Amino acid sequence: MAANKITDKVYSVGVQNPDLRVFDIVMATRYGTSYNSYIVKGEEIALIEASHADFGGFYEANIREVTDPAKIKYIILNHTEPDHSGALADLIRLCPDATVLATAVALNYLKNIVNAPFKSRPVKDGEVLDLGGVTLNFTVSPLLHWPDSMFTYCPEEKVLFSCDVFGSHYSSEKVLDKDVENVEGYREAFKGYYDAIFGPFKPFVVAGMAKIAKYPFEIVCPSHGPVLTKDGQLPYVLEKYREWSKTVKNAVKKIPVFYCSAYGCTAKLAEAIAEGVNEVIPDADCKTYNIIENDMAAMRAEINACDACAIGSPTLNSDAVPPVWDLLAGVDAINSRKKPVAVFGSYGWSGEAVPNLIARVSGLKMAVVGEGLKVCFVPTADDLNAAKEYGRQLASAIK
Repeated sequence: MAANKITDKVYSVGVQNPDLRVFDIVMATRYGTSYNSYIVKGEEIALIEASHADFGGFYEANIREVTDPAKIKYIILNHTEPDHSGALADLIRLCPDATVLATAVALNYLKNIVNAPFKSRPVKDGEVLDLGGVTLNFTVSPLLHWPDSMFTYCPEEKVLFSCDVFGSHYSSEKVLDKDVENVEGYREAFKGYYDAIFGPFKPFVVAGMAKIAKYPFEIVCPSHGPVLTKDGQLPYVLEKYREWSKTVKNAVKKIPVFYCSAYGCTAKLAEAIAEGVNEVIPDADCKTYNIIENDMAAMRAEINACDACAIGSPTLNSDAVPPVWDLLAGVDAINSRKKPVAVFGSYGWSGEAVPNLIARVSGLKMAVVGEGLKVCFVPTADDLNAAKEYGRQLASAIK
């Protein structure tokens, strides 16, 4: 690990973590990750981002290759998640004269991350910091992907410090994108990062990109992954962000029915619900998915892209079965609010699956249709008719 010169006034001093395979509990990181941090040198010196606490020794060594930490005047945090701010407590000791600059929201979070006093000042949208010979412009961009997020731009060097935006979980000792050898691996990591981090925030991505369109940047320094350049991956990255962030309306109504079924009883209800849906909307894309027989990632994509859905489970151990909970763990809680959802299931003894699932989807702010549908053991003809009617109600709930 070592410092790297990006421009005459900008240096990369972050650290690599090539062995990481899971980030934030749920994100697979096949190519590891990096915790990027940057120094901007004018007459005064600013450090942008504060890296991960677990790599403090490497991080300090990288900083010292560029400057004496005691000379750092400002520590700028574009975002306060601990992979950005974890080393801040140590930096406060190493940089006794430094003032922490961040959004007001970020500073409020940092109080509970650092748990120690530090000098700080909130910055406002559009504010400019003069370092002497070089300036930094701050652009506040909430929900990219936290309420505290902002961009920092250096016009003299045409460098945008983009926080998590345009990032990737991809570790390489070759910091510049032009030097990355496994381009396909990088692009795979880049897409996975976008899907996991920014997929739920597409309208905010569009708004954020509009805000930075005024900046003629040629280099992007993200908080994870390679530094992006106009002759490297930057054109591809910008194109894909615009493409992936477009609002796409389904050509026909997409109403998938997901279920697990131990002995075929819940499966029968699923088919009847689908029939009811198609009675109201004949051209609806209403497929049934036995959860244990289909790819989980693909089903999560379906449930997030649909106009409405139905979810069914038998009751096992007084609850819905684990594959159903796994599916719901992938629901985009931001964009699924108010989405109509029908909940159903066959049961034997007690039938807790349906009310438990209703509680979960209600917690996701989805719009539960009716009171759910519970059937004891094998559905009768009347039960199947009730399931068809439930499907009709689901289709009618779409606005």
